[in-house]
Amino acid sequence: MQLGLIGLGKMGGNMRERIRRAGHTVIGYDRNPEVSDVASLAELVDKLEAPRVVWVMVPAGAATQSVVDELGGLLQSGDTVVDGGNSRWTDDEKHAEELGTRGVGFVDAGVSGGVWGLKNGYALMVGGDKEHVDRLQPIFEALKPEGPYGYVHAGKVGAGHFSKMVHNGIEYAMMQAYAEGWELLEKVDSVTDVREVFRSWQDGTVIRSWLLDLAVNALDEDEHLERLRGYAQDSGEGRWTVEAAIDNSVPLPAITASLFTRFASRQEDSPQMKMIAALRNQFGGHAVESTKE
Repeated sequence: MQLGLIGLGKMGGNMRERIRRAGHTVIGYDRNPEVSDVASLAELVDKLEAPRVVWVMVPAGAATQSVVDELGGLLQSGDTVVDGGNSRWTDDEKHAEELGTRGVGFVDAGVSGGVWGLKNGYALMVGGDKEHVDRLQPIFEALKPEGPYGYVHAGKVGAGHFSKMVHNGIEYAMMQAYAEGWELLEKVDSVTDVREVFRSWQDGTVIRSWLLDLAVNALDEDEHLERLRGYAQDSGEGRWTVEAAIDNSVPLPAITASLFTRFASRQEDSPQMKMIAALRNQFGGHAVESTKE
């Protein structure tokens, strides 16, 4: 099968390689000419045989919208666009409607696998009409892990990215739980080898997971994480998950708390904690720490 792939960064570049290893033809475009197969989106479309399939792997929001807009003017009826980035599901509905007026199909694909995807495969959560999804099955089979799992046609347009959003929200909470447990183990005097405690959990325990394996890898590289600053960014899916929970009246206390903890990590001197300290001093005479001049 022939595929156009836009965006050849850490994910897109490895995806191109994995698809090619499966015997398919991939023509890639990236703003970086050193990794791009063609010089422009127009050239990419020209090199593809109709009906074309173009997979977009660029940042969510304005970048994706810009690419979809340009493709809308280049593609023809019967072609299909796949958005494999981390777009918001509501954008999928908009893109499907825009492209649909030109007879161009649209599929949204939540992709999980990170930098390990080339070797292990990518978990795929896909949304869209059956006719468009079925056409892409050879590419999905090339990307997914070996075996019966790792791929799902989750539902209509938007379902793929909504599923990936919830996946990432769960990931937030799982990482937070590991992080809290690690901090507590590091804090007490009785546990003298926290890294090996984490390693002991990798087999035979109910909390074993790939994230746990990655935590052990990180501790092997920096046993007490002394080279890292306690700052964690969020990519957007955690916020969207919490917003969707509010819209649907679904309680998500663990995921919500993990998101807010990331916000707290960016405050070197928490304004909230200043108020907490002041109140404790007022009602109980508890000691407060002054800022250093």
